[in-house]
Amino acid sequence: MNDKIADLRKSYERAELDESAAHHDPVAQFRQWFDEALAAQLPEPNAMTVATVGPDGRPSTRVVLIKGFDERGIVWYTNYHSRKGRELAANPYAALQFHWVELERVVRIEGRVEKVSEAESDAYYRSRPLDSRLGAWASPQSEVIPSRAVLVANAAKYGAKFGLNPPRPPHWGGFRLVPDCWEFWQGRKSRLHDRLRYRLQDGRWIRERLAP
Repeated sequence: MNDKIADLRKSYERAELDESAAHHDPVAQFRQWFDEALAAQLPEPNAMTVATVGPDGRPSTRVVLIKGFDERGIVWYTNYHSRKGRELAANPYAALQFHWVELERVVRIEGRVEKVSEAESDAYYRSRPLDSRLGAWASPQSEVIPSRAVLVANAAKYGAKFGLNPPRPPHWGGFRLVPDCWEFWQGRKSRLHDRLRYRLQDGRWIRERLAP
């Protein structure tokens, strides 16, 4: 089995990432790549890995869905009492990664994390399907539960309590990662991949090429 794993390899030959064609602004570059991932109809192009570090120094990752981005940063929503919520409360820095396999592309983003405004969280919460809104109440995210029956019972309880208009739970809302570093990776032949990094220095973005 180990030999078979070691023999797995692929030649990346779909595209290139050259400085002459790349945007000077990383948000513009991300928007272009994200739009191309949408146009390619990839499965869940909005899925991203979020990496945080706990007070004990142990890193952890999980996949969440991006819910918005602009010059202010990247936004997702979650339970603030979850493991990632607790870790971000203790250490408000994180890393994100998008992996668009079919396009042979990876985007990595690092920066400080802050909560979005109450108004932003309220507006997004209201836009969710009813089952998802009730789910935010029903799930004590990251806590140990004896069985799935707990979730089903909680969903029924809160459905009966709130009906069609559940309010946003006070422990649920958005996070925004404010980037100070972006990296765009394009797979290339012979493992000579293209890597462009944008790092924030004195209020402006410095673009530089990294060795693969």
